[in-house]
Amino acid sequence: MFRSRYSVFNSLIVGDAPLVIARGGVSGLFPDSSYEAYTMAMETSLPNVISWCDVQLTKDGVGICFPDLKLDNASDIDVHYKNNKSEYLVNRVLIQGWFSVDFNFNDLAPVTLRQGVYIRTEKFDGTKYRILTVQDVANQVKPPGLWLNIQHDNFFTQHNLSMRSYIISLSRNVLINYISSPEVTFLTNIVTRFNPRVTKLVFRFLGHDDVEPSINQTYGSLLNNLTFIKTFASGILVPKSYIWPVDNSHYLQPYTSLVWDAHKEGLEIFASEFANDVHFPYNFSYDPTSEYLSFIDNGVFSVDGVLSDFPVTASATIDCFAHLNKNDKPREKFLIITSEGASGDYPGCTDMAYTKAVSDGADVLDCPVQMTKDGIPFCLGSINLVDKTTILQSPFSNITNTDPVLNIITGIFTFNLNWDEIKSLKPAISSPWSGFGLYRNPKAINDGNFVSLVDFLIYAKSATTLSGVMIRIEKADYLANQGFGVIAAVVEALRNTGYNNQTSKKVMIQSKDSSVLKEFKKRSYELVYLIDDNIRDIESATISEIKSFASSVILTKKSVFRSEDDFLVGKTDVVQKLQSSNVSVYVQRFNNEFVSQAWDFFSDSSVEINNYIVGAGIDGVITDFPRTAATYRRNRCLGYKHRSLYFSPVETGDLLQFMSRQSLPPAEPPSPILTESDVVEPPLPPVAKITPASNADASPTAQSSVVAGVLTCCLTILLADLS
Repeated sequence: MFRSRYSVFNSLIVGDAPLVIARGGVSGLFPDSSYEAYTMAMETSLPNVISWCDVQLTKDGVGICFPDLKLDNASDIDVHYKNNKSEYLVNRVLIQGWFSVDFNFNDLAPVTLRQGVYIRTEKFDGTKYRILTVQDVANQVKPPGLWLNIQHDNFFTQHNLSMRSYIISLSRNVLINYISSPEVTFLTNIVTRFNPRVTKLVFRFLGHDDVEPSINQTYGSLLNNLTFIKTFASGILVPKSYIWPVDNSHYLQPYTSLVWDAHKEGLEIFASEFANDVHFPYNFSYDPTSEYLSFIDNGVFSVDGVLSDFPVTASATIDCFAHLNKNDKPREKFLIITSEGASGDYPGCTDMAYTKAVSDGADVLDCPVQMTKDGIPFCLGSINLVDKTTILQSPFSNITNTDPVLNIITGIFTFNLNWDEIKSLKPAISSPWSGFGLYRNPKAINDGNFVSLVDFLIYAKSATTLSGVMIRIEKADYLANQGFGVIAAVVEALRNTGYNNQTSKKVMIQSKDSSVLKEFKKRSYELVYLIDDNIRDIESATISEIKSFASSVILTKKSVFRSEDDFLVGKTDVVQKLQSSNVSVYVQRFNNEFVSQAWDFFSDSSVEINNYIVGAGIDGVITDFPRTAATYRRNRCLGYKHRSLYFSPVETGDLLQFMSRQSLPPAEPPSPILTESDVVEPPLPPVAKITPASNADASPTAQSSVVAGVLTCCLTILLADLS
């Protein structure tokens, strides 16, 4: 069954699919090399997942699984033995810390493991996760495969401890599938003691300029002598940058020939350093699945295995996402609605963002409508040009003002400039998670052209793969008081672009103001009510009131799955209540950056989407990254009758059981219940008659001029789409 399921790889590799090696278990979530990390890896990974153990030796020669030579990097040993700090020379570098060679194994009994990577949650540190021996992992965890990594044989030899003797003795009682080391002499000293059909030896490459300690050559030079490596190893383990180099700007460079070179020499090749919560090359748009696919499904080569802190993602990539075709039919029916186009890759609401979104597989393009000084409706994600453009670096930077009604301190508003002036500005890509150092596609930071509503509608109408458009209208009452009739502008643009006389494209009107949606009630559009506050419940009377002006709603993610301190603690029944009343439910906003997701989703955007689609049954997602959602919708695991845990919805609250009482996330104030009074609003005010300061012929409601031909930027979009 295992071999036949992965027969899709037979054109690239003889035998089974690439292996998933779980580095210290699910070390991206739990403390590295803990019992829970190892067991979680087995539960949420492919059935042949390999458990990785970094072997260290204690003073009395006991082999333990621990991720680093220094015990204080991932344990609380410094708390228990404050005065036992040492200083040793390790590969010509003087290092201070707490070392395993200074402690007998029994001395480590009170020591507990903790998360050694600061960006990861510390909530599991308070639980008494003990340091495991290699035998503990083999006999208690019982992994399908065991990989022992011997990183510092030379260091242990200097302390009169023989790693060679330990490994050979261990192999008499424990089945070891792989042994790796970055030290040539260690592997050459044991090669004759192991049958390569039972235990494979793997040479581990470190940095190109790092010096191998036993033969005093750089790893870069050894890379040019794979024939020599073949004399004592069955395979090589390399940092992923050896295969796909990354430049200083964090973009991929052309791939190397290393995979071919290794296979030509008869060596297996494994890639390391995979983790979901690191700074990806921008080419992958923060989607870990996309990165894995570049190593196992690029149409040219495939590695034989990946070493990952998040084996759940590696497993799902191999089983569910590898060798999909862009034209494969979706296996789940839900709408992919953009948030300002593909705004995760290009400045939002530009021709580039919209073209990319269509190419990526979006169903519905959105346009947040703003108004210019001369009454032109156009697409932009904010009424404040400071948020989405480079206006502060333009000649208009001196017209900033404050608006207490909009709660904006520094603002230059779209209605302060006419359309030609706005087109002279450059768009600016939004990076909502820049506070974590996660920026979006810097090469495209100012790419693209702004798009008028008419241009947007014409382009969307020509895009045959789109099912519809969503026009977002906010602050209509404020704009009316400023003399701008945004609703009249939208109605006229739809009429003049032929959307009232066609059925091929759905028109969705979105607003958080019921008064806006009621203005469109007599038209055959899907009216979508935005509930932008987190709610824990909704009253029946509220649903009835919503149905009087809308047929769909948009919820926040937390209105579906409740979370505290970014851990899921429960699921509401808001989706079920709305859908049982024939109200469609869309959820926003899905991002690929791992910090936008609950810990329960393993820092994996596809796992998060799966939880909302399969676990909550929502009708659509609103996303900055439509490609991720479109790829998820085609994955083959959605068609499996029995889905593995790595592609099953996570159970809310499951992770809490692994925390101590003291580490449980603090209870947050409950979200409110949405009541009928929350959605009832007075009618919109009439549009104020304000004489423009200049160009008296351009009244705020005289928008018929916007359809006097397709503007240049629209032609650009159309040509790009046709090409």
